[in-house]
Amino acid sequence: MDTFETLLGVRPIFGGNHQSFGTKNALINLDHGIYLELLAADEDNSTVSKPRWMGVDRLTKNQITRWALKSDVMAKDARTLKKYHSQMGTLTQGSRNTKEGFLLHWELLMPLADPEVELVPFAIDWRKSEQHPSEMLPNMKCCFLGLKGIHPQPEIFDEVFKKLGFELSIDKGKETALKLQVQCPNGLVTI
Repeated sequence: MDTFETLLGVRPIFGGNHQSFGTKNALINLDHGIYLELLAADEDNSTVSKPRWMGVDRLTKNQITRWALKSDVMAKDARTLKKYHSQMGTLTQGSRNTKEGFLLHWELLMPLADPEVELVPFAIDWRKSEQHPSEMLPNMKCCFLGLKGIHPQPEIFDEVFKKLGFELSIDKGKETALKLQVQCPNGLVTI
């Protein structure tokens, strides 16, 4: 949280612990229903076996490793993700009450722990929630400007993105990476 506060000029808001995943999170409102979730291993929770949620145990540095696609066609997206990778597309549901008393309910197509950076999104549907998580965050003077990928073979993602109905610009490069660009109190920042 300290690193991102220095980088962006705004302090992330601690979100809570994911008991069943052994992780904890903090959030940054990026406006227009978009938020950045900082995820870390919960050192106080030793009951969850590794690899934990989204492979947080395997990270070699602070970086964008996953991204979520808002979906209202979860069954269709699950089939698309399973075709891309046989272990992707597993549908789960979850819910919790916020400290303000709102019910958060979601359906999620589970992300995998590997690879360290995954360019193909997982999908989430918040429609059954009383509020979207971003609506509970204050205006943090941060705005999402764009997301792009880097991969040695960008063309291998063409079909999956076409079927998901979403375009992600992917540049050719040696290492796989996701780059998030935001406008924030510290100006234009790329993570």
